[in-house]
Amino acid sequence: MSTQATTPEAPASTIGESRGDRLRRVLTSRFASFAAVLIAVVWTIPTAGLFISSLRPEDDIRASGWWTIFTNPQFTLDTYNYVLYSDSQGGGLIRNLINTIVITIPGVIIPVAFAAMAAYALSWIDFKGRNFLYIAIFALQVVPLQMALIPLLSFFSQGLHMGSITIMPAWELEGVQTIVQVWIAHSIFGLPLAIFLLHNFMRELPADVMEAARIDGASHSQIFRKVVLPLVTPALASIAIFQFLWVWNDFLVGRTFGGGEATRPLTAVLGDMAGTWGFGWTRLPAAAFVAIIVPLLVFLLLQRYFVRGLLAGSVKG
Repeated sequence: MSTQATTPEAPASTIGESRGDRLRRVLTSRFASFAAVLIAVVWTIPTAGLFISSLRPEDDIRASGWWTIFTNPQFTLDTYNYVLYSDSQGGGLIRNLINTIVITIPGVIIPVAFAAMAAYALSWIDFKGRNFLYIAIFALQVVPLQMALIPLLSFFSQGLHMGSITIMPAWELEGVQTIVQVWIAHSIFGLPLAIFLLHNFMRELPADVMEAARIDGASHSQIFRKVVLPLVTPALASIAIFQFLWVWNDFLVGRTFGGGEATRPLTAVLGDMAGTWGFGWTRLPAAAFVAIIVPLLVFLLLQRYFVRGLLAGSVKG
């Protein structure tokens, strides 16, 4: 008599269930939802504490932590009024807020616009040396920002010379004019990554769409404006958000290439308030919240484009 080994049958509920279905079922479970809510709450606590501290009187900030607001609720807007409009030390941030906005908007538009055009050319225009140029742009991402500061500053202040031949004279910008240097520096440092990401996105566009546009007589300029840009809007929004956050929170570039008080951004003032002497540490929560409220609003307004940009290319069909 012979025996035949048998294997237990799989439950009917798991028959035909793919790995993606199982992962989706785990991520949508009650435990996963609870973990996501818990992480969100823990992540939000520092921001909530910063906001509460910014509304507390200065004496209360010195005497106790922000969590005592539940037993001693006292709020005031005096700190915001001081940091935004006071002419005293640690105040008058409204000027620096305007400087940061003036720096950030061109610092986002310029590199994203040039990156979109360059990415289209590298993706859909066949010219000699295209692959070499793309590799060179990709390699620029490994150059640390700090290594380029001194050569770029020398280029702005002394110009570009080859022996006795002047290729580019010194810019000789002063005061508010130096903000142009900050725009160019942010554009230069943001272009390689933006071109790399947009190139990868544009290469995934259907070739049939491009070919149909060419058959209809559309030029590269028309294809770029009427076909490509509407299709890559989520990717452009995602890159714009990253560039906006990087430029808005930048300290080094604005301090290096700016023209002193006339173009000093918010981050420079916050650095002084939290510096060695800490002369304005009780006003730092209000000043910090002024600095984060604008990028927070920008992210919330463009969040749907940001998520679509991250998910683009993850599925086909």
